[in-house]
Amino acid sequence: MFLGIDDTDSPDGMCTTYLGAMLAENLQRAGYTLGELRLVRLNPNVIWKTRGNAAVCLEISGGTPEAVFNAACELVEEFAEFDCENTNPGVVVVNERPDPAFYYQALQRFCTIGETVRRLEKIGALYRGYKCGRGLIGALAAVSSVLPDATYELLAYRSVERFGTPREIMAESFFASAAATFPHTWDTVDPAAGTVVCVPHGKDPVLYGIRGESPEWVKRSAELLISEPPAFSQVWKTNQGTDAHLLDYEGKPQEGCSYRIDGVVADTPMTECGGHVDFLFTPDAGGPNLRVFAFEPTKDFRHTVRKLQSGDHLTLCGSWRKDALHLEKFRANTLRPARVRKSPKCPVCGGRMTSAGYGKGYKCRSCSGRIRTQEITEQIRGIAEGWYEVPPDARRHLAKPIARIQEETNSLRE
Repeated sequence: MFLGIDDTDSPDGMCTTYLGAMLAENLQRAGYTLGELRLVRLNPNVIWKTRGNAAVCLEISGGTPEAVFNAACELVEEFAEFDCENTNPGVVVVNERPDPAFYYQALQRFCTIGETVRRLEKIGALYRGYKCGRGLIGALAAVSSVLPDATYELLAYRSVERFGTPREIMAESFFASAAATFPHTWDTVDPAAGTVVCVPHGKDPVLYGIRGESPEWVKRSAELLISEPPAFSQVWKTNQGTDAHLLDYEGKPQEGCSYRIDGVVADTPMTECGGHVDFLFTPDAGGPNLRVFAFEPTKDFRHTVRKLQSGDHLTLCGSWRKDALHLEKFRANTLRPARVRKSPKCPVCGGRMTSAGYGKGYKCRSCSGRIRTQEITEQIRGIAEGWYEVPPDARRHLAKPIARIQEETNSLRE
């Protein structure tokens, strides 16, 4: 059977993965067999999300669906952050995975509570929604999920007595771990900023999260870390770092959806008030020009965006919100050569020539030599073809890091 749980956390505490990991441990002690444990990220633009819009799915063998359902509900009722207005837990148990269409809708678009309940009734699921029941959306999406591309995250959890206190870590060990396991793990640290990014700062139970390509790599990375003792840890199979949220652009953006768009830069990027950088973009798929933003929190990524010029052909990845594409990364496919005109050197004495007047060519002040041609030179752009991404602390959970793209490219070449 498959158990889905969502929306038990709040910005001030708890974590749905922590509750899921506790439930997995309880079920194992009770004699159940646990299979795959999934951490499923859904549409990052949902306005009701508490933090990362994550749901969990536990694959369970043994016992009855009713017993598992009751055990899950008891744990949710004990630990969920019900005092938070935006915390509306949902619990779902099914005997087999439902049609993945609902998962893709929750991942790439939006679902209503009403259509979720109708779907649950149709497939005969055991379900319970608390408060407004919005967590049923994520719970059903989690048990319906398919992961054609998957990564893994090792989440280490804190002891209860440490909840709400500053996390104790040795930052140097996180940098050493990242250096020893990259590119098989990623987003542990931000080398450019000199910061650790895999350690949260809130009151939730997570001590750190290591993301990587396999359970073996995330475990190896965690073994190199020096921190306060974790109470326990759990490796989750995830859709993080896969770009699963991106839709191919078809000419008309929809609010809250994320896209992969090919096209051409239509004007020179400009820096706006607050440090945001924006430019117009003409999609190959047609339709109107799109406004594209690289916001201030993306830091040095904006410097790269400023180097773009009209005529550059790009592939953009980002989310459409408030009439603009919020840029996550881009690939420079073809860059237009930058050309500057210079007055030529004198073919007689080698001196730099000056204009002799409109339509009259150039003359040399030193030897009076004259020519009609004009020298054209190419200027260094400061940007090459290839992928560019926001820094780790500004990256969305679902966005595929360039490290993974390069690894996949190298594997295809081999």
